[in-house]
Amino acid sequence: MTQFIDVPALCRLVSQVGVAEFIAGMAGAIREDFLRWEEFDKSARTASHSDVGVIELMPISDSERYGFKYVNGHPSNTERGLPTVMAFGALADVATGYPTFVAELTVTTALRTAATSAIAASVLARPNVTSMGMIGCGAQSEFQALAFHRLLGVETIRAYDIDPGAMAKLQRNLQDIHGPQVFLVDSPQQAVAGMDIVTTCTADKAWATILTPDMVEPGMHINGLGGDCPGKTELHLDVLKNAKVFVEYEPQTRLEGDIQQLPGTHPVHELWRVLAELEPGRDSASQVTVFDSVGFALEDYSALRYLQKVAEQYGEGETIALIPELADPKDLFELVMDSSGRAHARRVA
Repeated sequence: MTQFIDVPALCRLVSQVGVAEFIAGMAGAIREDFLRWEEFDKSARTASHSDVGVIELMPISDSERYGFKYVNGHPSNTERGLPTVMAFGALADVATGYPTFVAELTVTTALRTAATSAIAASVLARPNVTSMGMIGCGAQSEFQALAFHRLLGVETIRAYDIDPGAMAKLQRNLQDIHGPQVFLVDSPQQAVAGMDIVTTCTADKAWATILTPDMVEPGMHINGLGGDCPGKTELHLDVLKNAKVFVEYEPQTRLEGDIQQLPGTHPVHELWRVLAELEPGRDSASQVTVFDSVGFALEDYSALRYLQKVAEQYGEGETIALIPELADPKDLFELVMDSSGRAHARRVA
């Protein structure tokens, strides 16, 4: 039988643990797996693009587990009452191929994205940061705010979105939660001025320049989330040229991230090497750093692994008959026979 966590079960787990603590626990699992980077069989995700969005499969495995995520990105979905991003995923036993765990990953992706952002900032931002400017107040924004408060000590957030309703939603959702103070502002420039960290998390599937060089100050760390598929960017080219840029998995980010604007010879740095202390993060307090985050399958593997552990601890979820149980593994046909031994099929005259 396969363990299954649906959306209500996931939400019950997060409620019991607490959102910020859940993100912190997931960050621990992600960090552990990034430190095992070379043990994984990795590849860029497989994407099917259309005029209105993208559907992707994200696989990865080590010697024990295989994991994958199905995920979409359709910016116009909100007009249909659907999330922009929807996902589910699974873990399987490498030795047998048996799927051991299946889970929702829409909410979980938001949690793991926030966790990964905070992990990156912990080694790339200046020490003792206290403030963050946020451009984009959609589905990811609350998770980012809580992650940076819990894991880096960010106390002040200035936020801007072209949709005033999204800004009000962010402030409303965080007002009764122990977290950072959120101030709504009237422009992207006001959001980022004087901030230690800048997070860009917009959703439009288009070439865009949400952050321009005149908005960037010495020593800033830029957490770029929205440039995550071919033809979709947020950072001006000169922001990238003038910064030290870090990515998750370079072959994938070259295709999907903001660095798709750069020539392939322009140097970028993989985050795992900084976490493993194989190379430094920022080189000086005044240097501008960019984490060009597109989301990588290893993070989903870690999220599934952490979710499975927490579900077992709290006795949450259910088991489902995803795979047939057979008395004779060679006799699959028996499952379509009725009690009299006849096949469940209409005879064709």
